[in-house]
Amino acid sequence: MAFTAQDVKTLREMTNVGMMDCKKALQATDGDMEKAVDWLREKGLAKAAKKAGRVAAEGMAFARVCPECGVGAIVEVNCETDFCAKSELFVQFVKDICKVVLNDNPANLDALMACKYTGSELTVAETMPEKVMSIGENLQIRRFARFANPTNVAYVHAGGTHGVLVNLEVEGDIDATEIGKNVAMQIAAMNPKFWDKSLVPQDVIDHELAVQVALMDNDPKMAAKPQAIKEKIAAGKINAFYKETCLLQQEFVRSDLFSGDVAGYINDAAKKLGGKVKFVDAVHYVKGEGIEKKEEDFAAEVAAQMNMGK
Repeated sequence: MAFTAQDVKTLREMTNVGMMDCKKALQATDGDMEKAVDWLREKGLAKAAKKAGRVAAEGMAFARVCPECGVGAIVEVNCETDFCAKSELFVQFVKDICKVVLNDNPANLDALMACKYTGSELTVAETMPEKVMSIGENLQIRRFARFANPTNVAYVHAGGTHGVLVNLEVEGDIDATEIGKNVAMQIAAMNPKFWDKSLVPQDVIDHELAVQVALMDNDPKMAAKPQAIKEKIAAGKINAFYKETCLLQQEFVRSDLFSGDVAGYINDAAKKLGGKVKFVDAVHYVKGEGIEKKEEDFAAEVAAQMNMGK
């Protein structure tokens, strides 16, 4: 039985599977639409595509440093439920994806999907439907990063709620792992918006100054002061803004180790080891950050179904 481009389009709309897979299904079943749907289901493609409509807001952030070469990688992979996120199959999948990033250095998500999956001749994209079937939930590889500079430290908090990868520049024959770990824990705990005050854009500073002036405008004790005085006071408060939002200017949370800011801790700890350490960069992933979870109203759903039956 022959089939047309419209048949391919119809099958795609019925199953939400990609055009090429729909074409293969129709070819394999001589254009029989019902058999084509079964063919896709049997291949696991239709089920995977159906699941892709569900929100994947749980999951895991994971970071790792290669013990041989020192290259570091960090990934976030999402699934639908916290139960799945803690399963051995899902955790191993996340670790495998991180290994792909470490070994292949893909330029972007499309390039990652084209890489060979760990221990397989199939690509990551070709492996995904099987993983969706075996794990049982929609999976999304959301983002990743990689640092080639060999001085990297990885930190994973609470089984993957936070993942941090810190990149350092080290002088002297010292092991800066502990320094990097403490900085990574600082990042996970305090979630700074910028690494250093020098990196804060001018428009952000201008906005903060305007907020401080507006606060004084609304303060009965300050409102009558001249505008120039208010602006001068606001400028004096910008350091407090840096201490709140910039990693190196933040108060170091491990006060049992050092009293002062993070930059001071790094310098002090490196000096005690007999070398120098400079913070270069970091990546901080918070699991599900920015993903809007669909709020399910079960009672409303049941009521809607009952009304449909009337």
